[in-house]
Amino acid sequence: MRLLQSLTLGLEALTYLRTHRGPVRLTELASELEMDKSMAAHLLKTLVAAGYAAQDSNRRYLPSNGSQPGKPVQRTLEEVVAIKEAWRPALERLAAASTGECTHLSVLVGSRVWYIDKVDSTLPLKVDHPIGALSPLHCTALGKAFLAFGHAETPAELATYTSRTLTSELALAQELEQTRQRGYAIDDEEFTDGIRCVARPIYDAQDEMIAAMGISCPSVRVDAARLAELGHIVLRESGS
Repeated sequence: MRLLQSLTLGLEALTYLRTHRGPVRLTELASELEMDKSMAAHLLKTLVAAGYAAQDSNRRYLPSNGSQPGKPVQRTLEEVVAIKEAWRPALERLAAASTGECTHLSVLVGSRVWYIDKVDSTLPLKVDHPIGALSPLHCTALGKAFLAFGHAETPAELATYTSRTLTSELALAQELEQTRQRGYAIDDEEFTDGIRCVARPIYDAQDEMIAAMGISCPSVRVDAARLAELGHIVLRESGS
C-alpha cells in the first residue's frame, strides 16, 4: 500500500507518544525516529493543532484523549490514511482529465478542516493548500461541506478573511441551506482573494460524512458558470 510520507511520519510520531511511558521531549522524539528537530517539531505541532496530541507545562508532548476543548478528534490517523488511500484515485482523475485544477481531500478536526491529500494542477497558475494545513469551516468549500452535510458545529466566531467572507450567522445559515439543495459547497473568494473552490461530502457505508473532496482554482480562470460546472463534476466523481 502506497502511503503519503507525511502521514506515515505522523503515524510513527503518534505511535511513539502512545507507547512511551510519560511525556516526550522534542529532542527525544527526533532522536528515536531518526529525523531532524525541525521535522519533528512540524509533526508535533500538526498533531497538537489537529487534536491528536497535547503539550504539558514543561513543553513535553503526550497523546491526547480526544477531549480537548474545541478539538475533538474525529478520526484516528489510521482511518485518515485509509480515507486517503481510498480517494486518491478520485483526486487524480479530477485533477488530470476532468478539470485540470488542483484537488484536495480533507477530514474534520475540531472546528477546522485538515488537508490530508492533494493533487496539483499542471497549469502554470495554480492553487496550493499544503497537506497538513488547517483551515476554517465557515469560509472554505471543504469546511462548508462539513457544516452542511456532516456533524460539524458552526464556529462561535466567524472571522473575516476577505471582503466576501460570510460573518453573520444568518447569512451563513442561508448559504448552507443552498449548499444542501445543490449538493456541493462553494467558496467564492471567501477565504483567499483570487481563489474559488467547490467541495462535496464523502460518506462511509453507514452514510456518515467522513471527509470532503474539493477543487480549488484561480478566480481569473473560473467564473460563476464554470464554478457551477466544477461543482457538478465533483459530484459525479464516485471514488476508486
